[in-house]
Amino acid sequence: MTLGLLTGLAAQRVGLKRSMVAGLLMLGCASALGGLANGAAWLLATRALEGWGFLWVVLPAPGLVRRLVLPERLNGMLGVWGAYMPFGTSLALLLGPSVMQLDAPAWGWRIWWWLLGALAVMLALLLNWRLPADPPRQRPTVLAYQGPRHFSNRSLLGLTLRSRAVWLMALTFAMYSGQWLAVIGFLPSIYAQAGLPGSNAAWLTAGAAAVNIVGNLAAGHWLGRGSQPFALLATGFLAMAGGALLAFGATAHPLPQYAGVLVFSMVGGLIPATLFNLAVRLAPSLDTVSTTVGWVQQWSALGQFAGPPWGAWVAVQAGGWQLTGWVTSVRCVIGLFLARELQRIAVKPAGVRRL
Repeated sequence: MTLGLLTGLAAQRVGLKRSMVAGLLMLGCASALGGLANGAAWLLATRALEGWGFLWVVLPAPGLVRRLVLPERLNGMLGVWGAYMPFGTSLALLLGPSVMQLDAPAWGWRIWWWLLGALAVMLALLLNWRLPADPPRQRPTVLAYQGPRHFSNRSLLGLTLRSRAVWLMALTFAMYSGQWLAVIGFLPSIYAQAGLPGSNAAWLTAGAAAVNIVGNLAAGHWLGRGSQPFALLATGFLAMAGGALLAFGATAHPLPQYAGVLVFSMVGGLIPATLFNLAVRLAPSLDTVSTTVGWVQQWSALGQFAGPPWGAWVAVQAGGWQLTGWVTSVRCVIGLFLARELQRIAVKPAGVRRL
């Protein structure tokens, strides 16, 4: 939540491929050490290290996609990349409980940590083998910034943070991520309160997370066919509002409730893929893509940090989840306003954008 911008800058300086490989190795080592934890402090410390490794992996990825993918495939591949969170979430929900309930309960959760650590190391080796080397560092090429051309770390950070488009993308992502994690994250608790067995709750929650992939892929497809980003963002936020109101309003009808959750997650998936696409397009310069994604990711993490506690507080005050749909709807209205402002910037030629 606090290191996205600085890690994005470091990734740009180190090199996008080197950053991603180093991040995967860091994830693997931290996960392996976490499996050896004998107390909460050790476990949380390794989780913090994993969080840092996570940033080193995800922040350079859009820039790498932009560099390695043909222009006509860029929108679709950014949509594929935008699905990494729901894909991982659904796999963890489906496979994690099975691994952690092995015959050796003392080792179950540790095996899960070690398996994921080994997978991260294998992916690091694969990327190091398959991706072309980072190009030699060159003088940054500025697209939209016409001020003094000094390219120190401070200048690149300032260039990123002076961009109105970067702030709008970051705040829009926070409006999305806070409510998505709040709803999906609390589903197991809601199902447990409804008396559903744990295995059923895991499958239902995994399904709700997995359908978000459909929205991400669809966003890449429609952006490639010329759809306006605002249309996709607006569709996503309106669907999230309507889906949440249905999910938490139709308390006596479980099937419409779950249908509302699926609409909330699936159509809401249009938002992250669209924002990743805009982050690549509206970054102030070619060399601020990583810092732009870092700032957007930082605000996304802030939304994930603040969204669930806020939703839980409202549920406690209301004595149930019936107001959750209205809480998410307020965020959707804010998201729509931000998306509209972002659209006004996106349609301007690069040379006339005001930063």
